[in-house]
Amino acid sequence: MPTTKQILVIDCQTAGISGDMMLGALVDLGIDEQRFVDAMGSVRKYIQGCKNLEVTVADVQRKGFRAKRVEVRSQDERSQRTASELKEALTRAADELHLSGRAEAFAQRTLDTLVEAEANIHGESADQVHLHETASADTIVDILGTAFGLDVLGLFSGTRIYSTPVAVGGGLFKFSHGTVSSPAPATIEILRSRTFPTIGGPVGFELTTPTGAAILTNLAETTTRFYPPFKPGSVGYGAGSKDLNEVPNILRLVLGQPLSYNLLKDEVFVLEANLDDVTGEVIGYVLEKLLQEGARDVSLIPMSTKKNRPGHIIKVIADRENIEKLSLIVIMETGTLGVRIYPCERRILNRTITPIEVDINGTKETINIKVSTDSAGKVIRVKPEFQDLKRLAEKTNKPLRTVWEIVTNSMRKRLGAEKKRQ
Repeated sequence: MPTTKQILVIDCQTAGISGDMMLGALVDLGIDEQRFVDAMGSVRKYIQGCKNLEVTVADVQRKGFRAKRVEVRSQDERSQRTASELKEALTRAADELHLSGRAEAFAQRTLDTLVEAEANIHGESADQVHLHETASADTIVDILGTAFGLDVLGLFSGTRIYSTPVAVGGGLFKFSHGTVSSPAPATIEILRSRTFPTIGGPVGFELTTPTGAAILTNLAETTTRFYPPFKPGSVGYGAGSKDLNEVPNILRLVLGQPLSYNLLKDEVFVLEANLDDVTGEVIGYVLEKLLQEGARDVSLIPMSTKKNRPGHIIKVIADRENIEKLSLIVIMETGTLGVRIYPCERRILNRTITPIEVDINGTKETINIKVSTDSAGKVIRVKPEFQDLKRLAEKTNKPLRTVWEIVTNSMRKRLGAEKKRQ
């Protein structure tokens, strides 16, 4: 797993997200304004039909809060473009901007997300759909500007990106296809396709645009109601076009350092059922079968039932893809009427198996060693496989405890020698 050197939180739960808000927040986070304006101005020559393109950055107030406002003004002779035209313009402009591979890949994914959403809501193929609002010069600038900004700030490497649930607003608004309710059809299609957590309101106004949704869903690795544990370092505020009465129309980006515990994280699911009329033989069989069918771990907890009878709680730790299969095994084999399922986030160490050859009084044996390390590569625990130790103890006729100490010391010496070579 790659080491997380910094954390970026996209806080869009108050006023949603649009492309220009993202650009403003990135500039406020630390991009040189003139460098950004010059870079975005160079995009015009790659957009067919775009006669003039002006990008400006200004400090504005939104409900009394200071924020950066990026405004894109263009003279466009065309009201629609095809997906292939947009992709060509984006690719050529990305080369001009010397984007990194990761930045350009992000820009292409974001544009693909927009195109696929438009194609789905119009019932057309991605190659045939003609885009209107999302085909404007503004869209290309929003996508490339975000990629450029993240690249300049070094956020495509070693950064874990979180997002809060996104506010989408409400009410009605007009665009090229008539009057629709907010969120726009393309916006809700993007959020639906990514199962992205969404909040209606808090105002009767379009807060999240299709471009903003496409950028957000291609950046955020994790969504969370609350900020993750980290040390905030810098904050960027990007302003929307209007100063709303109800809320500050601002997107907030917070960049900081993860707390240095160096623990890895993953998510598992816990399956539970109460058993009060199952024999010991059946329970033993079920535990064995669950492990054979892919359970990470299975445990049994004694309990007293509501009728004061002794019983057990069977608890299974499983990966997402095994939930249904393992639940069915518990139900069919134990006769329980239901299985409780809930996600569980874990802090873990990285575990690898390292074989070493051990020589005890002329008897050589290969022993598998479990080596547990944190995200920085520091060795936390070294543990030999029990069955290998047992086999070596029987061969050498030595106490298991003695063999265990010899093997563990041998492994620690080897790890120390490897660390010195590094």
